[in-house]
Amino acid sequence: MGRPSVWTGPFVWPLNNIPFLETKQDIAYLEVPTAAIDIEKNTRSDGSILLRSSLPLDTYPEKITERLRYWADKNPEKILLAQRDADGNWYRLTYAEVWKKMLSVAQFLIDSGADKEHPIVVLSGNSWQHALLALAAQHVGIPFSAISSAYSLKSKDYKKLKHCIQLLTPGLVFVQDGQRYQNALNAVLGVDTPLVVAENPINGSMLFDQLLGVSPTKAVEQAHKQLTADTIAKILFTSGSTGMPKGVINTQGNLSCNLQQITQTYPFMANGGLLLMDWLPWSHTFGGNHNFGLVFYNGGTLYIDEGNPTPAGTEITVRNLQEIAPTVYFNVPKGFEELVVQLEQDKNFCSLFFSQLKMLFFGGASLSQHVRDRLDALALRTVGKRILISSGYGMTEACPSTMFNTRYDQLSGNLGVPVPGISAKLVPCDDAFEVRFKGPNLTPGYWRDDLQTKNAFDEEGYFKSGDALKFQDAEDANQGLVYDGRITENFKLNTGTWVNVGLLRTQLINKSNGIIKDVVLTGHDQSFVGALLFLDANMRQKMTLEELRLRLIKALTAIFKRNTGASTFVKKALIADFEPSAKRGELTEKGSINQRAVLTNRKDWVAKIYHEPSVSEILEI
Repeated sequence: MGRPSVWTGPFVWPLNNIPFLETKQDIAYLEVPTAAIDIEKNTRSDGSILLRSSLPLDTYPEKITERLRYWADKNPEKILLAQRDADGNWYRLTYAEVWKKMLSVAQFLIDSGADKEHPIVVLSGNSWQHALLALAAQHVGIPFSAISSAYSLKSKDYKKLKHCIQLLTPGLVFVQDGQRYQNALNAVLGVDTPLVVAENPINGSMLFDQLLGVSPTKAVEQAHKQLTADTIAKILFTSGSTGMPKGVINTQGNLSCNLQQITQTYPFMANGGLLLMDWLPWSHTFGGNHNFGLVFYNGGTLYIDEGNPTPAGTEITVRNLQEIAPTVYFNVPKGFEELVVQLEQDKNFCSLFFSQLKMLFFGGASLSQHVRDRLDALALRTVGKRILISSGYGMTEACPSTMFNTRYDQLSGNLGVPVPGISAKLVPCDDAFEVRFKGPNLTPGYWRDDLQTKNAFDEEGYFKSGDALKFQDAEDANQGLVYDGRITENFKLNTGTWVNVGLLRTQLINKSNGIIKDVVLTGHDQSFVGALLFLDANMRQKMTLEELRLRLIKALTAIFKRNTGASTFVKKALIADFEPSAKRGELTEKGSINQRAVLTNRKDWVAKIYHEPSVSEILEI
């Protein structure tokens, strides 16, 4: 079958494989430069394995805003930040404007009373005001912390927000909209803590515009000169999926180092080659360190997208992308799942989206194969070549990147190889390897939590990730490492056999050809593995319940035939007729499911699988 170079209209995807992608390896990619892969492997006598890139890490500034200063001097009129205003028009700020405004905000922060023990805290989402505050705080060495807006807007008891505020003891708090955040502020903020708002002020608050009128003095540059690579720049909180959030310290050197590691891996991003349309929240390391950091580190441009990976949020994202074509598009798998439907339905939108695109990059979870195939097909129909779909492995404690997969025809689940300047240690753990990391981008520990800090590192100073990885090819480390589950997420059947949650979940999603959107596995101390299946809404509408049942049983059976042990296949499954709840901690801001929270909150559903064998909706092989 021929491969059309021009897409002439909308189309509907079949549920099975896409015919003209059966010989993917023969189809050309749009090539972009990436770092060479050359991994040194050393197996020790205790069974642990050390991995390190042979590529040297290039120099990087010890102060994070030095790159912002560089680009403000070199290319002052280039747009750094843009965001829609109240009228829906793009409000744009150049590098020179950001630099000037940042210095005014920095002077205000010095005068405000905030200091190294009393950080600047932001409770609201991404905005140009938020960006200026973050840069200003880091420029003069006052720790900065952006806290997930969900803790303020979706919680009823503000438990996690109270925990974060009590741990931080902020010297100043910022919210975008005073009235919208008033209930949360009343619940957690002392009367003596200065409050700054961008709009809708409340009693005792100051408008952000007042900060821009402050004239910077020599005190700003003096404070900046005192910074070192070890100065605390940020405190970013972990998700708190297994307890209260931990405040991860990111130093100036941690941040600069990792941005250099990423830029070396993807050198096409350097020298202004990055234009982003991005929604990922700055309260998380993917959006706040990786994406926003890469832009000003490399002289790029960031358009702030106020959408998110929900049907309603995707409409906002699509409207923005219909105006601005990115050179790289970052998202979580859920976001790509929503976006690919819109791209398939609108050829003009699809043509614009791919017009300047050099790479698609996903993080936060694994991207299912059927979504990758659809993105490949869209690129072929639009520009005649496949686009690099890249990914990696990261964490808040690494600012965030430790490994990248830059191979053009990578296998699903392959996380790639360590970045330059970092050492990875694989430590035998039951029947898997736990991966640990050491390098200048790794956190020195947790804010005001000596016990968590001590427990996070091993005797050699490697950070213990808690994730299991394995080699794609045990004989060739350059082939990369594959995610093998979260060690703390895995569980045992009553036979004592471990169930690899990450691996089995990925197999189920891939074998379903797009029907299964996500999976929660069950079976702790039971005799077999069960599953709650969350189905793709579009697929669900196209098929009858009986067709769905047959397709799903076929997927379950395929895994059963391939895997032999009771811990390696799902015997019974139940289609969930509920959506995971973000308010109950079942769904993260990045759209991924928190398995532990679902199992805790939905015990009645789990009971159906094991204690009500006659329930008609249960799928069984």
